[in-house]
Amino acid sequence: MEAMNTRLNRDPSITSEREAGMAPSELDELLAGYLGELSGPDAELAREIVTTALKLGHEQVSRLDRKIVNSVLKELRHAFRVFAPYKAIRKVSIFGSARTTREDPAYVATRDFSREIARRGWMVITGAGPGIMEAGHEGAGGELSFGANIRLPFEAKPNPVIANDSKLINFKYFFTRKLTFMKEADAFVLLPGGFGTMDEAFELLTLVQTGKTDLSPIVMLDPPGGDYWERFDVYVKEELLERGYVSEDDLALYRRTDDIDEAVREIESFYRVYHSQRMVGRRLVLRLNAMPPADVLAQISTEFSDILFEPVRATRASRGEIADQDVPDLPRISVAFDRQHVGRLRQLVDRLNQLPLDVPLPSEKGRPEEL
Repeated sequence: MEAMNTRLNRDPSITSEREAGMAPSELDELLAGYLGELSGPDAELAREIVTTALKLGHEQVSRLDRKIVNSVLKELRHAFRVFAPYKAIRKVSIFGSARTTREDPAYVATRDFSREIARRGWMVITGAGPGIMEAGHEGAGGELSFGANIRLPFEAKPNPVIANDSKLINFKYFFTRKLTFMKEADAFVLLPGGFGTMDEAFELLTLVQTGKTDLSPIVMLDPPGGDYWERFDVYVKEELLERGYVSEDDLALYRRTDDIDEAVREIESFYRVYHSQRMVGRRLVLRLNAMPPADVLAQISTEFSDILFEPVRATRASRGEIADQDVPDLPRISVAFDRQHVGRLRQLVDRLNQLPLDVPLPSEKGRPEEL
């Protein structure tokens, strides 16, 4: 508390307690409660949040700017609280058109996929509207569903499966909604859709390609015999790849199928050996469900020498991982690679997952909140 008061007095850009519209004792009480149970890096992050809010109150910004920050902070706080009790359960985000009718084969495929992935212990995150979103909730059931609704003049009424569920979140902004989709999911399935689905597809691919989010299985699912994602794939290859706008290995970031069982296998097999990842310094640490033998790691190092700066090697949990209880007991390997080739990294993970190791197909992450 003394440190916060000192900073308030020292930095004229930080508004004072009186300027913030509170008596000093009231602000002291709020900050003490806010920071009281935190220590270490979390306490410092908490102080930074408060400091930023106080600075914003003093700076020359518009009322609209303040309203945006206020709404965003409230939306994210609520979303984090909704998801917090379910951190240990793997989740799949489903994207697709709100205009898909119940009779459409894409609706049936979504419902059947969701039912099967839920049966295997996964939860489903999708929008809260009709069409593909309702199909996802119908298949998984309300107990295993999250609804990320967007407030719009149309197509925004929550579907009956999720309408009265405590796991329904109403968003004002698309970007906070999409952040929630991306942050909370361990896998992504895209069904046919319009501008919104394309927006979500390309943002997801961009985030993975640039390393701004963890590697995850991305499945583009058509109903049996459908060609929506086949045509998308042709566009990517003929218009993006041939013009040099993407690399050949970028195509490894997603899979296409019109088979529900194949979609489920793609998602589960991604987490067969691979568990999760974390940057430690300049190296990427891959946490694994089982450690490959040293000779296999040497072989993988040779196979992927085109992107590796040094051989893949076994490593121990870093001090940061231990402090955060970030699955410190799992085996892990250190990968120093050319970060412009995330598609090849995905192929390296696929190679690990194909190893004949005796490991289960886990539905539980067993990892804490992402940093």
